[in-house]
Amino acid sequence: MSLLGRTLCLSLLLSATGCSQKPDGSAADDTSGAGSGSAGTGVESSGSGATEASGSGATGTVDGSGTEASGDTGAGSGSGTITEVEHMEGRIDHTVKRLDGTETSLQDYRGKVMLVVNVASECGLTPQYEELQALHTAYEARGLKVLGFPANEFGSQEPGTSTEIATFCSSRYGVTFDMFDKIVVKGVKIAPLYRTLTTESPEAFQGEIAWNFAKFLVDKNGFVISRFAPTTLPMSAEVTAAIEAALTAP
Repeated sequence: MSLLGRTLCLSLLLSATGCSQKPDGSAADDTSGAGSGSAGTGVESSGSGATEASGSGATGTVDGSGTEASGDTGAGSGSGTITEVEHMEGRIDHTVKRLDGTETSLQDYRGKVMLVVNVASECGLTPQYEELQALHTAYEARGLKVLGFPANEFGSQEPGTSTEIATFCSSRYGVTFDMFDKIVVKGVKIAPLYRTLTTESPEAFQGEIAWNFAKFLVDKNGFVISRFAPTTLPMSAEVTAAIEAALTAP
């Protein structure tokens, strides 16, 4: 066979087997462009740190911060939403019982200023009930709530039952501010409310209760902002100035 004929036969044979020649004469793969990677295999794109979502049908991409930029929504974007827990450390939001036994959440007082006082019926400081009631009368309309918590840890000076305490406060001092059930304010059995007041408040206001009629001023957001000694009178300039400032604060 002539040289021309052999050349034509060779060309026909290569065409039939799907082969071609590269410029250097070596055989080349017929699947052009396959070197960029197959779809759906999680190939990292160059230069941006973005990773293509793996798996069939996934088209979204995720940027370097973990936030999906396009395509289907992905799990775990890396930003997350902060939600408020039931009790934030240091916040006065506890559930307590009133003298009549009904439960009340102190979260209900949010937006009000609270003066929280551990009270007693047989103490030398018991006449402070009169000034606490005067504070209630003077400031309630502006947003002050006086909260009385009877306690028997100091000289056993609050021995009465809830009914006896309610009768004493009403008949002796005309108390109309909020009174609560007897509570433990110090020691191993300390109530959660007083644990927060004495150990989770700002450091300047921490410390064990010393006696009856210790006073904690709580702002509109539920955080302690002042503490007054048992002997500091409720209507003193020190207390009323702090109340005025708390009431006018945003």
